[in-house]
Amino acid sequence: MRENGENEKSIQTFLLKISRKIRDCYLSGLAEGKADPSPMKTTWYCPLDLSTVVEEEEDGVIYTVVVKQQHGTPNSVTSAVSRSQCVKAGTEEKLVLHLLHSFAMGDSSFITIFLSTYRSFSCTGRVLDILTDRLENPPGETERSHIRQSFNRAVCTVFSTWLSEYPEDFKSLGEPSCLLRLAPLFPQDSSSAADLRARLLRIAEELSEKALLPDSHRDQSGFTSPLPDTSKFEPTCILGFPAALIAEQLTKIETELFVRLVPYHCLGSLWSQRDKKGREGVCWSVRATIRQFNKLANAVLASCLWPTNLRSQQRARLLEKWISVAEECRARKNFSSLYAIVSALQSNPIHRLRKTWQETDREAVRRYEELSEIFSEKDNYSQSRELLKEEGTSKFANIDNRINNKHFNRSNAQGTVPYLGIFLTDLTMLDTAVKDRLDNGYINFDKRRREFEVLAQIRLLQSSCKNCVFTSDEAFTQWYQSVPTLTEEHSYRLSSEIEAPGEPSPRGLTPTVIITQCRDLSNSRSSLTGDSDSLFDFPSPVNHLLSKLTKHMRSPSVSCLDVDTSSSTIESTPATLTPTTPTKSHRRSVSCGNNPTYNIQGSGPDMQIIRIRMDLHDGNLYRSILVTSNDKTPTVISSALEKHNQDPKQTSRYELIQLLPEGKELVIPATGNVFYAMTSSSVDFLLRRKGGNTPLGSSPLSTESSATFPRIKAKGRRLVRTLF
Repeated sequence: MRENGENEKSIQTFLLKISRKIRDCYLSGLAEGKADPSPMKTTWYCPLDLSTVVEEEEDGVIYTVVVKQQHGTPNSVTSAVSRSQCVKAGTEEKLVLHLLHSFAMGDSSFITIFLSTYRSFSCTGRVLDILTDRLENPPGETERSHIRQSFNRAVCTVFSTWLSEYPEDFKSLGEPSCLLRLAPLFPQDSSSAADLRARLLRIAEELSEKALLPDSHRDQSGFTSPLPDTSKFEPTCILGFPAALIAEQLTKIETELFVRLVPYHCLGSLWSQRDKKGREGVCWSVRATIRQFNKLANAVLASCLWPTNLRSQQRARLLEKWISVAEECRARKNFSSLYAIVSALQSNPIHRLRKTWQETDREAVRRYEELSEIFSEKDNYSQSRELLKEEGTSKFANIDNRINNKHFNRSNAQGTVPYLGIFLTDLTMLDTAVKDRLDNGYINFDKRRREFEVLAQIRLLQSSCKNCVFTSDEAFTQWYQSVPTLTEEHSYRLSSEIEAPGEPSPRGLTPTVIITQCRDLSNSRSSLTGDSDSLFDFPSPVNHLLSKLTKHMRSPSVSCLDVDTSSSTIESTPATLTPTTPTKSHRRSVSCGNNPTYNIQGSGPDMQIIRIRMDLHDGNLYRSILVTSNDKTPTVISSALEKHNQDPKQTSRYELIQLLPEGKELVIPATGNVFYAMTSSSVDFLLRRKGGNTPLGSSPLSTESSATFPRIKAKGRRLVRTLF
């Protein structure tokens, strides 16, 4: 039987090659056909590019093949037929080995895309093992053969790119054995191979030293921040610094962090596992950006709220100062600091200060509203994205006002520091909406190509920041480090001391940027083992979208991300004030309800992202699942099992339960439509084996008594259609 199977496979391979040859010859023959010229006949020559795109599967790999044919010109009627193929999907081993053949097959971008995204489906040690096995059995009969020479060049290209772009992959290996096995296998007659061998041996030596002296290699991230000396904090000292100087120092900090950002840390598959046990150190470069965002927003809050004995006119000067700083950040294309300042001014403790805003200069408020519009969630943050597109690699900001010419030297080119949350949400939405594997189990590499398009944007912006030069100001640095960290409760308490609750707010217009109030993160912070920075307590939007990327932030590009909700105690936020008719037109955000909208709509079925965890003993890791109005319970359970690395064929053994407020549960019918059976009060679900015990204090509900149809926003559907 085995011989028959092998014969059939060889016959199929032979027929595939023959059919490919016939097709290419046929396309070439079509172009070579030449009609006899006639004096009474006009011959038209159209230099058209004709392309044929097909998919071919060969031994564990699916290729997208493009055959291009170009018609001849009046001087040359013969046509050229070119053939290129790129990987669409494949097994892990075949994808790794394709690194050595991609250039020869016309898939020139494969190496860059693979090295940027392979951590989503493999690890460094596994990739090195597969490549080492191949190097131990190279093609070609002798070292001088053409096949062996081409193979050696491909090996040097792959490892040269890898060591140059991602040296941390090799330095993060636990022990040096795989590098010591790999180094002697490089070609002996090449100077580039000798250099690669020396670099690998140096890294192996460092790993050996690290194993012997672990204490000397702690804190590899290099992002340590001293504890603030709150005794030296003077809130009003911020008024003594020029706005341009403050913006310059903030841009210096943000630029240094952004240049050191590792782009693949933003991948949704990695970021969603940051709270998983044993993964505490993952995505450290993103966490560093988060801490700076929170630290700046906290500084704005503390400087405006800490001096509770100020008059409204005096406090208004603080607001005007930060608005000027935000404007200077905009001129320096520092969108991260700009959004941190704007979001802090939009937070409820400052937003509710009616008397202070009434005393704020009207022109300053107008400029503040214009800056807020940059981060409007309208059309998936379209204005912010458009600015990044226009100014991402330009030398200066595209604004026509006094700032560009008055406050800083235009001879120094400026980099662009983006708000990282936009990229994080796009990558997480992509990770949720596109399958990791095809139905046959092959790794979906087309998904990695889409992810790389986002990572390439980050790397392009990083390149614009690498040559920026800044000078430090010691006085501002000392003030910035002395700012105390305010929790949400403390911030609201200080705000209430300044203006007692119950007074009407003068702002009644619809906010342009909506920031929900963050729930108490002090409990959930325990899930971030090893990342005990107290700045995560600060109630800024980054705690919802960027720092924790939880379900508390309204964003049309992503509903929620995978987070560990290990904390059991969640306190509600202070009630927001009911706005009345304004005496001044201030379009700023207000705190919205506790249950944000996560619905996505489009021309097809309605969609919604839910979070599902399994009823296991080893943790509460949620995974995001995209549910459409066509999905029945078995389909959703199968997707959830696959997301949790369980057997999706065991669907019949599980039941789907929606976790409602106050500890209640809603059991989704076994054959029901999940989209319409679920309620709008929660997006959290539990996957439990049938016959499992119901937790104490929970009372299952029936769908007939509690189900409500969620309202859907049309723009979400357009977003999914545009992105994917």
